[in-house]
Amino acid sequence: MSDYGLDLAIIGAYFAVIVWIGVYCSRRNRSVADFALGGRSIPWWAVLASILASEISAGTFFGSPGEGFRLRNYTYAQLMLGYLLARLVVSAVFIPAYYKHNVVSIYEFLEIRFGPRTRRMASAIFLLTRSLASGSRLWVPTLLLVVIWNQTHRGEPLGNWEQFWFTGAALVLISLLTAAYTAVGGIKAVIWTDVLQIAVLFAALGFSVWYLLGHIPGGWAGAKSHLTGPNDLRLWQWEGEVAAATPWGKLKSVLETEFTVWAALFGSLFVTLATHGTDQDMVQRMLTAKNQRQSAVATILSGLADIPVTFAVLTIGILLAVYYGHVVADPYLPMAAGQPDSTRIFPYFVVDVMPGGLRGLVVAGVLATTMGSLGTAMNSLATSYSRDFHFRWFGTPNDDAQRVRIIKLSTVGFTLVLILVGLATAFVKACHPSLSIIGIILGSFGYTYGSLLGIFMVGLFTRHRGSEAGNLMAMTAGIVAVAILSNLPNDLTQMISGHPLYDNPAWFPIIEFPWRIMAGTVVTAAVALCFTSQGENCRRAG
Repeated sequence: MSDYGLDLAIIGAYFAVIVWIGVYCSRRNRSVADFALGGRSIPWWAVLASILASEISAGTFFGSPGEGFRLRNYTYAQLMLGYLLARLVVSAVFIPAYYKHNVVSIYEFLEIRFGPRTRRMASAIFLLTRSLASGSRLWVPTLLLVVIWNQTHRGEPLGNWEQFWFTGAALVLISLLTAAYTAVGGIKAVIWTDVLQIAVLFAALGFSVWYLLGHIPGGWAGAKSHLTGPNDLRLWQWEGEVAAATPWGKLKSVLETEFTVWAALFGSLFVTLATHGTDQDMVQRMLTAKNQRQSAVATILSGLADIPVTFAVLTIGILLAVYYGHVVADPYLPMAAGQPDSTRIFPYFVVDVMPGGLRGLVVAGVLATTMGSLGTAMNSLATSYSRDFHFRWFGTPNDDAQRVRIIKLSTVGFTLVLILVGLATAFVKACHPSLSIIGIILGSFGYTYGSLLGIFMVGLFTRHRGSEAGNLMAMTAGIVAVAILSNLPNDLTQMISGHPLYDNPAWFPIIEFPWRIMAGTVVTAAVALCFTSQGENCRRAG
């Protein structure tokens, strides 16, 4: 069997196993609770694996090694501080509230606390943001397919439109396959395939580190001998990238720098509170645990498990910088703006260097992260839409089987939405290959999730503040504030017309992504706290 034949056999075996899992899990979905929450019967260690699988998307699989390659240090790992602190808060405050009120869609809590309009707006923000973020991520793993094609057809690389049709067909196939086991097996199928996917991912990362260390003379000690720059192997960064003399200048520089200790303590704290406390996609996994204690254990341990995973992917990137910078001179290395392309460096290494079988394992790992994140997105979007909108508009069927059928049909519907978003992303890149639209769309949750977190925090930490009308104004204010602080209007107009919409004053900070959710949360909560809750809602939520 040829090397590529072995790769295809491994990938085919992986597909066969996940389809079997979906069919097997479908036999026990008799109610909405079974389909959406697994009957709250999933063991904590499976919930832990599912949380990890959802956090490690294909963008992370490629992007984090790219950060290690570009920076040659571990400053990205600082964000783990806030991730751990946030999980403690989510486990102590958010999860107990959701279990107490026995919610399926977490936005049901907002109706209990405030009223139906707050619930519907929060759910709508989630549906829109998750559709954009998950749909656009479908484009990312197709980078690997393009690298494989260009590597096997050197001298005949795909053009922009050829890449569009090639990657478009691939993302449609991946989406339909994921929808098949998600719609049939529900959240159980998603979680148990996540367990398989995280095992494949860990194996792929472990093999990558092992292989690189084995092919760099002297192993890790030999690699360190080439990492002697002032920022190489650095872990902590206290100050911003731009030196400043005034206190405001220093604060502005910190807000405009991605990875600092302050971003780790405060920015990533709010990011994780939002993604793990107010996102149906993530929280729905947590609510499948047998009780809130097991859910909390899985949530906290997932934060601890993130630490070695993050260091592993960054180490891969750092080792790649040494491998291609000092060990191998490769004239075919993917380039961008005259420099090695950090985004494509890991997929290039996988295709060009790794032996058959191992290469197939890594490709399966990429498919694992993509399908794991996509599967939960489909299930959570369908659950949130059905519970928060469809049953309210068209009535809740008395028959449990009919309710499950509606959620399954909604899963198929959102699959089509995600495919359209993925195709639109590929289309825009084909028309304008130099545009940085991917970063804007992939970071879309940063623009909106602060408004969700702000309202949830007012609901959870106060008893008499916040109202229906006030919450709608607060969430709108939070989204607008983050859009302005992150320069989104200028980015969009620059992308469309090539010219900015307005000029920002020199003192105005353009905040980086770790700070966006914090800014949105502060603005949203500040506005919502100006209004008083109705007494009945306070009693029901208490």
